[in-house]
Amino acid sequence: MKATWSIPSDAKCLQVNGYPIAYREAGKGVPLVLVHGSLTDYRVWQSNIDLFSAKHRVIAPRLRHFYPEPWDGTGGSFSVQQHAEDLAIFAKTLNLGKVHLLGWSRGGSVVVEVAKHHPETIRTLILEDGGIELPVEETPESAAAAAFTTTLLRTLQTNIRLGDLPRAASAFVDALNGPGYWSKLTDARRNLVLDNIYTALADTSRPVTTCDDVKKFNFPLLLLTGENSPTKYKLFYNEMRKCRELPRTIVIPNAGHSMRRDNSNAFNSAVLDFLKYR
Repeated sequence: MKATWSIPSDAKCLQVNGYPIAYREAGKGVPLVLVHGSLTDYRVWQSNIDLFSAKHRVIAPRLRHFYPEPWDGTGGSFSVQQHAEDLAIFAKTLNLGKVHLLGWSRGGSVVVEVAKHHPETIRTLILEDGGIELPVEETPESAAAAAFTTTLLRTLQTNIRLGDLPRAASAFVDALNGPGYWSKLTDARRNLVLDNIYTALADTSRPVTTCDDVKKFNFPLLLLTGENSPTKYKLFYNEMRKCRELPRTIVIPNAGHSMRRDNSNAFNSAVLDFLKYR
């Protein structure tokens, strides 16, 4: 299909799996692909693109049904698995070879699926509060993590269906980043979230990753979380360590789930230091 909506002037467009994928690209060198999370799109990476492109060919695609498509959350073809397949074909269509693949939040779920099913496309894997789901022993911590995720998505979807989009967005953002975080965002950042709000209605499940999957990851990994991020991310990183030896998690100080905004210097340094010799 061709895009029936406008592609922004700062973006390119590529047909992938019969679907138009808009993306930003800048720089030269080994490709670094940035994958956004829930209720966001490629625009969330703007400052990172400007910095990382000094040393890398940086590519930030928007996933299927996110901005600039005005989507109402119905019609199917929206899932982590679909986005992972799109992303793998996107990289192959652009002849990127093996890429540094960075996924934030739900984008972490997407890049992990790429790692599981298309490992030939990956040079390194970076999870920024990556949303990875593994079978875990029932403990108070794992129960709290599961309840957090369930409540977060259920509250978001309920508020959207009630028609109170600002309330839906603010409750979601504050739950991930702390009370009052939404009120501190610029109008542009709030609009970015609201532009993608209806995608939450279709975000109903996440694939489960097993220890056998993690053991097959034969590329360097960087695990990032914020000092004030929800504890579920640390929990699942630790579960991954029960499967195989992994590098220590880098904790970005004075930062939460939006760590690249909360402490951009520490976040950018952690990513660039990891990529320096790879």
